[in-house]
Order: sequence, then C-alpha cells, then structure tokens
Amino acid sequence: MEWRKYYMDVMLVPLGFLMTIGYHVWLWYKVRTQPSSTIIGINTHGGRFWVPAILKDIEKKNMLAVQSLRNMIMGSTLMATTSILLSAGLGAVISSTYSVKQPLNDAVYGAHGEFMLALKYVTILTIFLISFFCHTLSIRSLNQLSILICTPQDVMSMITPEYLTELLEKGIILNTVGNRLFYSALPLLLWIFGPVLAFLGSIAMLPVLYNIDFVWGNGKGKIVKSDKGNDYV
Repeated sequence: MEWRKYYMDVMLVPLGFLMTIGYHVWLWYKVRTQPSSTIIGINTHGGRFWVPAILKDIEKKNMLAVQSLRNMIMGSTLMATTSILLSAGLGAVISSTYSVKQPLNDAVYGAHGEFMLALKYVTILTIFLISFFCHTLSIRSLNQLSILICTPQDVMSMITPEYLTELLEKGIILNTVGNRLFYSALPLLLWIFGPVLAFLGSIAMLPVLYNIDFVWGNGKGKIVKSDKGNDYV
C-alpha cells in the first residue's frame, strides 16, 4: 500500500533529474572533444584571449574591462538574489502550518504524506541554496578580477595574465554551475503539484538547454597541443 502512494514520485522525479544530469555529462564531453560546437567552449577560448588583449592596452581599455566585468557581476547578482528569495519563500512555506498546505496536496497526483511533502521542499530548497552559493563565489572572483586587471604592471609584479585569466575562468564556471542548478530546480518546483508535471518539465527543459548550448553547423573543433597550452581550431 505504501508503494502505491510513492511509486510515481520515486520513479518519475529521479528519472527526470537523471535525464538532466545525463545531458550535462554529454555536454561536458562535447566541450572537451568539440569545443567549437558549444557556446561554453567558444566563450572559454575567447576569454583566454580577452585578458591579454585588455592588458596590452589597459590605459585605453580599462573602462571597457570594468564595464564588461560589471555586467557579468550584475548578472550573477540577479541570479543570486532570485535564488535566495525563492529559498526564503520555500522556507516560509515549510514553516507554515499543515492545514495551509493540505488543500494543495489533495489536488495533485503522487504521495501526499508529510514525509514526501518535506522531501519536496527540502530538495528544492537545497538546490537553490547551492545555486546561491555558486553565484556568490562567482561574484567574488569577478570582483577581484575587476580590481586587479587595472593594477599597474611591471616586471616584478605578482599579478600575471595567467592569474587574471584563471580568475575569469573561475568566475564564469561558477556562474555557469549556478545557472544550471537554478534551471534544474525550476522543473522540481512543479513537483509541488505532482511528479508528472516535474517529469514533463524536465523533458521540456532539455531542448531549451540544447538550443542555448550548441552552435548550429559548427562541430569540427579540435584541440591542438602547443607550448602555451590547448588551442582550439
């Protein structure tokens, strides 16, 4: 009898989440093997040239550098704010009385017990909190870069282009991870209304992610070893 109450939640929600994980594993493989076919690979390749190009003529491009980094920081700040606001809202729902949530539970498919209800909200809350954490770390790295990139350079300086490029890549990677966690949590919000909607939301998210991750008609990128590292052609 207990299995009949939980089988839809136990089967559909993990299946939808595993599909999202499988897509990102495949995306990571494409980024490593065919970087020019993915937006992430192209952006990473361009970022490695962006810092040296800015440093080469920093006196004329310092405002361009600061404004570009400010735009990225504003994007991470917006996502971090949205994540923490949703987390606060979910925390308020969790702490509310059971009588407030009972009518909603009776109107959806799947398990309606207190344990499953708590599992739903805690899972979604955890993902949003991790997304918030990643975005705050991204803001930290980009803030450091915005200060250090305008530092006067000399022969004995400890602030090298390689270090600044590493800061930029960390900020972008953390921002990307935070965004992907946020996107993954959106279908799970539908889990509140039942596992069927959560599963359908996970499926609908995949073509959206595919269209923003891949470049159409460009999949011949190869990695070429050089003395300076990996270059893409």
